Amino acid sequence: MQNTSANWKARLAVCSWSLQPTSPQDLVTKLEATGVRRIQLALDPLREAPAIWGAAANLIEAAGITIVSGMLGCVGEDYSTLDTIRLTGGLAPDATWERNRKNFSASVALASAIGLKLVTFHAGFLPHDERDPNFSKMKQRLTEVADSFGTRGIALGLETGQETAPALLELLQKLNRTNVGVNFDPANMLLYDKGNPIEAVHTLGPWIRQVHIKDARRTKTSGAWGEEVVAGTGEVDWPEFFAALQRVGFNGDLSIEREAGDQRVADIRAAREMVSLIPS
Repeated sequence: MQNTSANWKARLAVCSWSLQPTSPQDLVTKLEATGVRRIQLALDPLREAPAIWGAAANLIEAAGITIVSGMLGCVGEDYSTLDTIRLTGGLAPDATWERNRKNFSASVALASAIGLKLVTFHAGFLPHDERDPNFSKMKQRLTEVADSFGTRGIALGLETGQETAPALLELLQKLNRTNVGVNFDPANMLLYDKGNPIEAVHTLGPWIRQVHIKDARRTKTSGAWGEEVVAGTGEVDWPEFFAALQRVGFNGDLSIEREAGDQRVADIRAAREMVSLIPS
């Protein structure tokens, strides 16, 4: 991956789900209030509620907003505790695999119709030991999903979170799919207590396809969630984080994500302002 001019602010987008929109027009209105005109679009509403969201991409683009990537959720994910998400997250659970398989298959056509080149999602818990029978199962499922998107020229970004950067790197190397990389979320490294985000950037550098701008404080209680906070007020060292991105030659988009609090527009504006102060 070649290094390019940083120009961080010009590469900002907003995660659509962070704005908790009730309709495409509500999404456009809220996005315009953030001062950012680029978006990572959740694809699940388009698939699940076509009567409301079926024309979302056209409406968004007609408003002069650029869709930079898509996002997919998985069936039955329970984020109540670290243990529940380990058991229910992503493609790992057998009980929800067939439904997830069907949803992902249908979403390939949606993503292709919109012209997306990148879709991100949480893969689920990745076993760290290749001898674990769940390792080969996850590898097989991820290979199937990767190839279905790859046939349409769409890359996938696996969200950082439930595993350490070295464990994720090992899986990516064994998966050996050129269209699979990482959606790097520094806050998730803290929320899940899975290592230092700056070190993780250097470990995963060539694989990073997109970054989420999100902040958090690491938990003080082993086995418990950390706390998500407004970007710039947590434990992510943003100047060093952006310097690390520049060192590894990252040239993708930076999508602001806010999943806590009831002042989403204001919090996203704060994140935008924080990024605007980072030297490029």
